[in-house]
Amino acid sequence: MTAAAARPAPPRPAAPPAPPGTWRLAHRDRSLLVDRRAATAAAVLAVLVAATVAVGLALGTASVPLNRTLPAAFGVGEARDVLLVQQLRLPRIAAGLAVGAALGVSGVLLQTLARNRLATPDTVGLNDGATAFATASVVAVSTSITPSAFALVGSATAAALALGLAGGAGRRGYRFLVVGLGVGAALGAVTQLMLARAPIDEANQAFPWSVGSLNSRSATSVTVLAVGLAVALPVAVVLGRRLRLLRLADAVVTGLGSRVARVRLAVIGTAVVTAGLAVATAGPLGLVALLAPEIARKAAGPRVVPVVGAALAGALVVLLADLLGRTVAAPLELPAGLVTAVVGGPYLLWLLLTTRTRRMP
Repeated sequence: MTAAAARPAPPRPAAPPAPPGTWRLAHRDRSLLVDRRAATAAAVLAVLVAATVAVGLALGTASVPLNRTLPAAFGVGEARDVLLVQQLRLPRIAAGLAVGAALGVSGVLLQTLARNRLATPDTVGLNDGATAFATASVVAVSTSITPSAFALVGSATAAALALGLAGGAGRRGYRFLVVGLGVGAALGAVTQLMLARAPIDEANQAFPWSVGSLNSRSATSVTVLAVGLAVALPVAVVLGRRLRLLRLADAVVTGLGSRVARVRLAVIGTAVVTAGLAVATAGPLGLVALLAPEIARKAAGPRVVPVVGAALAGALVVLLADLLGRTVAAPLELPAGLVTAVVGGPYLLWLLLTTRTRRMP
């Protein structure tokens, strides 16, 4: 063995200290900075979501003691408890978790892209497109295709119309969002026309698709949404890091090696998929995509794009809305979409009145 071969390898230089307010997660030559406040906020939101799930499994027209809900969820315990928890409440809570998370992700991406708190999936007409197509499958078209499948097609159609008429995403997505308002208004008018001309029985059958509800959601649509969310959430986290750069001028972002147009189109595409799948599952749960990012942003602070926090906040908002709808007027059930509209409406009015003097961080 030569002297050169026996010489020990030089020691690796020590990693620089993590910036204030962050944790450094390192593995070999790779490291990841995690914002402490954002991580803490996400953990708190996760605990609140878990607590809401437990309460949602226990409360309803017929209550189940909290200590018996977990066994009943796995099919253990009295037949009454298993029926209430496993068959009736657990599926709608699973739907609420997935739908709320998807709407939260879609909302935070669009709001950050446009730097406008009013930029939500509703703005680009996704809800109106899904509602129009789902209503058509019930009252206007004789078909064996489920309303949820039609709703997904409607969401994609609304997004395609908005993108086509806008000629692309435009600078910061403004043009796409403004054209989406017109597309949504037109599709909403089509929905109202179909409901006005439909027989009363068919109109009642289509009603849940016009307001949003978690009752009797299709297991297939929930599964598809869960799979889509599992793919889209990591992509959204990566895009959230890229969106932090888009706060700078386009020339600066391009000089840093980021392709601005591709990032914007990727953000819009991810937002369209997540919102479209959510609306296809539960109908138009209005204002969830407005409230969830705001909650996450207040909790996580201005330094990050809180994609995970927005997903958790969206799930929390939908679960609370569904719980209130099931219990506040029991045995009458209020659709979750009505509850979110009642809660989010005053906030939207306040936001409209103060939007000239308040800007996103």
